Amino acid sequence: VLAAWQRPYLNIFKHFRVEEWKRSAKEGDVAALTDTRMKVTVYRIRGSNPASSYLQLPRAGTQSLGLTGRYLYLLFRPLPCKHFLVHLDVATEENQVVRISFSNLFKEFKSSATWLQFPFVCGAASEGTAWRGVPGAAPADVRWTCLVLDLPSILALYLSRRYSHLRGVKLCSNLLVKNLCTSDLLFEPG
Repeated sequence: VLAAWQRPYLNIFKHFRVEEWKRSAKEGDVAALTDTRMKVTVYRIRGSNPASSYLQLPRAGTQSLGLTGRYLYLLFRPLPCKHFLVHLDVATEENQVVRISFSNLFKEFKSSATWLQFPFVCGAASEGTAWRGVPGAAPADVRWTCLVLDLPSILALYLSRRYSHLRGVKLCSNLLVKNLCTSDLLFEPG
């Protein structure tokens, strides 16, 4: 059950004031800029390899976001012709930390007791420009994506663990990020 301050959803970037960099950290080439198409501020994270530049919440890896929402929403767009990586650190009811990662670098799903790696296939604006179902660098005309992750279901299905909360997020290059939210509500595109 969500704490009252997390209902009906929590805009993570707004709540933790990412733009002030007091409760978040950045490394490498991370910049706030205005997306010309959406007319809003987005964060561009880019670098020579995905681990070289990142935006991290909370600032210190020893702290926890403590967010209990079932669903994590990430509105992002991979940079064209590049690879990206996202890490989510979640806590189980047994106080075990599990890292859930997804990237277009990963060729196949892999798992251990503390790490789940999911390949991410980037969609293109025109279907003819992307190979369906094949991970790899983002196509030149890659589009904005709202990724929704059901965190309790992921832990239950792949590790037979019960979800407690989201501890941290690390958004690594190369991508644009508009927003990150948690909620117990499943929103559908309208």
